[in-house]
Amino acid sequence: MPMAIVEFVVHPLIREGTLERRLYQITIAMNALIKNTLVIIPTGLGKTSIAVLVIASRLLNENGKALFVAPTRPLVEQHANFLKRTLKIEEDKIVAMSGEDEPEKRAKLWESAKVVVATPQVVENDIIAGRISIEDVVITVIDEAHRAVGNYSYVFIAEEYIRRAKKPLVLALTASPGSDPERIMEVVKNLHIESIELRSEHDDDVQPYVSEKEIEWVKVEVPKEIMALKEKIETSLKVRLRRIKELGIEIPDKATKRELLELQELIQSEIARTQRPELFEASSILAEILKLSHAVELIETQSVESFKSYLNKILKESSSRGGSKASKSIASDPSFRDALILAMRLTTEHPKIEKLKEIIKKQLDEKEDSRIMVFTNYRDSADFLVSEISKIAPAVKFVGQADRENDKGMKQKEQVEVLQKFREGIYKVLVATSIGEEGLDIPATDLVVFYEAIPSEIRAIQRKGRTGRGRKGKIVVLMAKGTRDEVYYYTSLRKERAMFEKLREVKLMLEKSELKEQATLTDFERTGLRILVDSREMRSEVVKILRELGANLEVKNLEVADYVLSDRVAIERKTVDDFVDSLISERLFPQILKLKSYPRPVIVLEGENMFRRAVHPNAIRGAIAAIVTDFGIPMIFTKDERETAEFMIAIAKREQEEKRREVVEHYGKTKRTLKEEQEYLVSAISNVGSVIAKNLLEHFQTIERIATASEEELMEVPKVGKKTAQRIRLLMSTPYSEADKYDIENF
Repeated sequence: MPMAIVEFVVHPLIREGTLERRLYQITIAMNALIKNTLVIIPTGLGKTSIAVLVIASRLLNENGKALFVAPTRPLVEQHANFLKRTLKIEEDKIVAMSGEDEPEKRAKLWESAKVVVATPQVVENDIIAGRISIEDVVITVIDEAHRAVGNYSYVFIAEEYIRRAKKPLVLALTASPGSDPERIMEVVKNLHIESIELRSEHDDDVQPYVSEKEIEWVKVEVPKEIMALKEKIETSLKVRLRRIKELGIEIPDKATKRELLELQELIQSEIARTQRPELFEASSILAEILKLSHAVELIETQSVESFKSYLNKILKESSSRGGSKASKSIASDPSFRDALILAMRLTTEHPKIEKLKEIIKKQLDEKEDSRIMVFTNYRDSADFLVSEISKIAPAVKFVGQADRENDKGMKQKEQVEVLQKFREGIYKVLVATSIGEEGLDIPATDLVVFYEAIPSEIRAIQRKGRTGRGRKGKIVVLMAKGTRDEVYYYTSLRKERAMFEKLREVKLMLEKSELKEQATLTDFERTGLRILVDSREMRSEVVKILRELGANLEVKNLEVADYVLSDRVAIERKTVDDFVDSLISERLFPQILKLKSYPRPVIVLEGENMFRRAVHPNAIRGAIAAIVTDFGIPMIFTKDERETAEFMIAIAKREQEEKRREVVEHYGKTKRTLKEEQEYLVSAISNVGSVIAKNLLEHFQTIERIATASEEELMEVPKVGKKTAQRIRLLMSTPYSEADKYDIENF
């Protein structure tokens, strides 16, 4: 059978023979060039290749640079190397940046680069610090986009990018955004997604590029001796579940670790709020439940060795000075001590161990040059599995960089070396924790083994993508019968199905909707209220609410004020705590003086219970009195961020829509250039904002010539009509002694 001819992409900015021409990638890239797009395709089908196609097209047709953000330094280095291999751009113009690089160095790299690949935290910090500007970024690629929830840096970057860039376009990439509808919608909203490109291995245009995958579920019987250990720990667990129920807190029978942690967080917040004594006891019992539940999971799904190790850790912690109360309580429990004694006497190991070795040996017997990945949730298990697998084949562990107790992480250099040795066949088996799931360029594997099932559909999809990349692959899921292994496995399958159903619904909704938030962003830029925001305010809820209320925000490092609403109105926002702190530190009145560079400054004081602070009420009243009477600055008192934002919108509407005033940033006298002084002086003329001021100065060049120009000459300037020309002439030619006869506002 003749081999199929591989075709490569031909493009002015893509190196010849480096990017295979795949129809589904080209189709996705073409659509992604039109709208902000979330691309969801399985691991191994070339998400980065799609990014290269979009970056190349964007840089060819637009003047600017590309930003590619990825969650870890190894991923950043990997993407940067791939872009250097495929893009026809000078290598020194494609740069990688992370927190290990000094800020000054990053600023220089950014300035000189055409393509920047960076970790999101670094980009966020550099934007806030003003070291970089994303105005000229014409494409932002967001890898592992399912992370764009909560306060993760992706959210901030996307917001800033959409607001600040002249020609923004977002390409978000993930193998799975999860099955939770709220999470999917949060990712879509946070990244300003307008379109979803969804592919699975079963789609017609993808199938030709997918190697066959065989999935096998291998169930093992857990011996009675091991189940006896489990029963002892469950006895201790049931006692605590009963007690916490008596305290009024219900815990589901098969609660996951995540659910227990969420409950713990809820109890802690209630303690802080109410200080109820029974909640302190509940919190302590829940800590014990978490530890015992973890012990049950270890004996059910991992190994007797890891179970023993964990029980000994609890025992050691209970006897040490400063050991946790939970460990002390568990260690004194008779059922726990029985379990520990039984475990020490036990010579039987968990049947998964032998089954795993059997599966690996069979694979290597059938195909000697096989590459095998074994996934496990726990580092302790990774060490134990490597020691067991090494008895039959060369094996190595692959874990993240973070150090744990008595367990050092792997530095980036070590990770790269391990992967290279795995690629070369020095190691046949790679035992990986979650670091092996996400994005890294791990060589194609013939066999992927899940040592335990996992309830997360995101992680399950990523693990499966590690095989069948270029050649036939096999997936084996080990499950201990009658344990949480089975529950977790079917949970992940159900979630995976639900994910695709929900994604199709969201995709359809985006396609049908004509009033998407993202589609109206450019309309706001043309017609919406314009508000300048100081970059230090970016973390406040006020900014989000202003955006929600339809304001077009421009984030700047403002020298004066926190918000600028027109050429004459600026807002200094202070929470009651800020106000008191700045009064104590004597920062308050210098800030107030600066505000006077605006004709109509306003101070917003936000929050309640001001007089319950560590400053005498008379000092606070005196400061407010001085601001209002001595400085002549009005103060508005608001109860929260939403009320603050609503006040600002009301003022901005009055200034910009009713009074037709421009938004102009003012500076302290020491920092204003002569050009800015000229613009400021001319813009101060009634009905002349910053745009007309600049037009007048460009036309006449000097303020003197503006002052002596005739009405007809003034009307030759763009945007200067008859009424404005008359106002200027009236202002420039009326004697001061006669000026009180005119009301220029109504002229």
